Amino acid sequence: MNQTGLDFKIAVVGAGAIGGICAGLIKKAGLNVQVVVRREEHAQKIKNLGIHITGIKGEFTERMDAVVGVENMDPDVDLVLLGVKATALADVTQKLSSRLSPSAMVVSLQNGFCEQALADVLGRDRVIGCVTGWGATLHSDCDLEMTSSGDFIIGNIDGKKDPRLEKVQSVLNRVLPCQISNNIGGSLYSKLIINSCITSVGAVCGLYLGQMLAQKKVRLVFLRIMEEAMAVAIAMDIKVEIFAGKLNYYTFLEENGMILALKRHLFLRVLGFKYRRLKSSMLQSLERKQATEIDYLTGFITKNGKKHQVPTPVNDQIFEMVREIEQGQRAISPDNLEQIKI
Repeated sequence: MNQTGLDFKIAVVGAGAIGGICAGLIKKAGLNVQVVVRREEHAQKIKNLGIHITGIKGEFTERMDAVVGVENMDPDVDLVLLGVKATALADVTQKLSSRLSPSAMVVSLQNGFCEQALADVLGRDRVIGCVTGWGATLHSDCDLEMTSSGDFIIGNIDGKKDPRLEKVQSVLNRVLPCQISNNIGGSLYSKLIINSCITSVGAVCGLYLGQMLAQKKVRLVFLRIMEEAMAVAIAMDIKVEIFAGKLNYYTFLEENGMILALKRHLFLRVLGFKYRRLKSSMLQSLERKQATEIDYLTGFITKNGKKHQVPTPVNDQIFEMVREIEQGQRAISPDNLEQIKI
């Protein structure tokens, strides 16, 4: 048992902005952690030079063990923090099974609803749902910045009480405060809504959050995205949790009148100012010419809207714009905002 009192093996699969910062802070706190990446050059940098982290938790560098590919990670891992992009989920998950201990837990750090896809391969008992409520930017392989504070929310994906969650909580507390929820599905959907605003719209226009929410048109787009997403949630019988302890979508969207409309816009302006340096992770993917996670965010809303016959016209437009950008048929530009019909 190490000095922290935790005697199980931890692996972080994917050392991008979120995964790399988690690994660095967990190692800095005295826990042993192995990082799994895709390229040998990246693994050697982590082992020999370390991951350099800046931002709201200060500046430091941590060296740690790193391997290339899930198939080469240590066997009998007890806790996996899955930080790969949702687009790589299928390939990584298939390889994970043989490296896990019998009681292993796999925590999805990704945006969107990935838990069901994980459970289909690994089994529901292994999968812990997680909402990652903070922001980070990848500047280069081992140069990461934590751009905003926040917390984690974790829970059993079936809503059951689960004593194992306290171990996961103990690890994630080394990064930022971690809460346990008995409605992780509602918390995941709450984050999905805000991500479909911030991440998807940011990918379309190429702006930081502060620049976006300074514009009335963008605030109106955000409100339409939320309204459509909540209509889908009602159809799916999802009880959407309050986002970040502040944004109750039910009351935020249901109140009418000019004064309340102004309050909604003010709330979004304040949100934009507080997280003004937040850069869309989907935009970062597009800038690196990588596939996005649009299917797991805006695409989740549009797909389930069609399934339950709930119209989602604004989400549909944004989904198509991101697809066009991926395919090289549209440029990332603030001009795209003017084309969104609300």
